[in-house]
Parts: sequence; C-alpha cells; structure tokens
Amino acid sequence: MLAAVLLTLLSVACIYDALGPNLIFASRPLIAGTLAGLLVGEPVLGMAVGATLELTALGVYSYGGATIPDYQTGAIVGTALAASASGPLSAQVAVGLGVGLPAALLLAALDPIGRFLPTFWIHRADRYAAVGDARGLALTHWTAFIPWAAVRAIPTFLAAWAASSGLVPRITDSIPPGFVAGMTLAGSLLPAVGFGLLLTVMPVRRLWFLPILGYVLFAYLKVPLLGIALFGLAIAGLYLTVKREEPAGAQ
Repeated sequence: MLAAVLLTLLSVACIYDALGPNLIFASRPLIAGTLAGLLVGEPVLGMAVGATLELTALGVYSYGGATIPDYQTGAIVGTALAASASGPLSAQVAVGLGVGLPAALLLAALDPIGRFLPTFWIHRADRYAAVGDARGLALTHWTAFIPWAAVRAIPTFLAAWAASSGLVPRITDSIPPGFVAGMTLAGSLLPAVGFGLLLTVMPVRRLWFLPILGYVLFAYLKVPLLGIALFGLAIAGLYLTVKREEPAGAQ
C-alpha cells in the first residue's frame, strides 16, 4: 500500500513538472519509469520500461494543446505491474509494455477531462478578480491543478494497488508464453516507430550524411553509444558555432 501511495504521488509530481517547472523533466517516460523503479525496488526494470516508452515517444509532442498518449504515467503503471510479475527481465519488460502502452492510450482519453474541469475554476477566478481578492485568485490557481492530477493519480493508484495485493502475479502467470514473446518482439520494434516519427520532423534530406556517419561508427567501428552521443553533441556544437558566425543574411 505504501508503494501504491508513493507511485500515485509520483504521477502527480510528473504532471506538475510537465506543466511548468521542468525541474527534472519528469514528463519524459525514461525519468518517470526510472523513479517508479526506484520506488518499487526495481530500478533496472523501471529504466528498461521507461527507456522503451521513451523511444516510442520520440517526436510526439502536445502541439497547440493537443492530447497525446500519457507515456510518463504509462511508464509508472507499467513498471509497477511488471515488478510484480515473475520471470526474467525481458519477460517483465514485455509485461510492462503490455500494460504501459494501453495505459498511456487510456490516459489520453481521460486527459480532456482533466483539461475541461479547470474551466469552473477559471470562472470562479474571474469573480475573485472582479472584487480584487488576491488570496482567492491564488487559491483557484493552485487548486485548478487537482483535475489534471486526479485523472492520472486514480488509475495509477488502482494499478499499483492491484500489483501490491497479489492480483497481478496470478494474472501474469496465466499469460501464454507466446503472448509474452510477441510483446517482447513488439517492444523491440516500437523504438523504430519512435525514431521514424522523429526523423519526419528533422532535416534528414539536408543532413543525410549524419545518420550514415552514426551508422558507420556503431556498426563498423564499434563505438559505444555514449561515444556516438558525445560525438553528435560535438558536431551539433560546431554547427551552431558556425551558424552564429555567418554574416547576416547569409544562407
């Protein structure tokens, strides 16, 4: 029960961080999944579930207030339920993805409710503003966050409570091995979907040589991923430096 409460508070902290402060970028599923893993005593599992959902979420952003799958809460729910499943890490990650992705989609359906209900707080804030009640304005500002948090906190608590009550192991143990193998395969394909979405918004046609360079470094020169990331960071810094030094009006 303590873990369920902590995971619920984590889901609230994640949406709060996503709406404004961005102190730890808890809106990203990698961060949310890792923190959830720490709370349930399975940091590697939480990192694995969060990282897979992070790759799936690449290139997906809420432009203009559009509702997108709530991947960070999906990572929390998936990690909580996967931690109670038996089997090797790959099987647990498959269970986490099998739960986390549907949870992210479900929360996308609930998100409009969390966005709509604060409208009542706005009308009350108008009345407070008309009479110059600064304390009332501050109160409505903070309490309007409740619907945003509730549509995530309630499903998270129910899922985490189910995991802590021993219900999930009985369900996961009855899952056919073929389904687990299929979810493992799907989990390995989902990052490709995320990368595909990300590449559609990047100037790949103009900078086509950079993906080839990364592929050569990884496939032929066996450079570790961290080394490739640092190499890409250096190229990005060099590119920005050259762009800043270009004369005004130069293409």
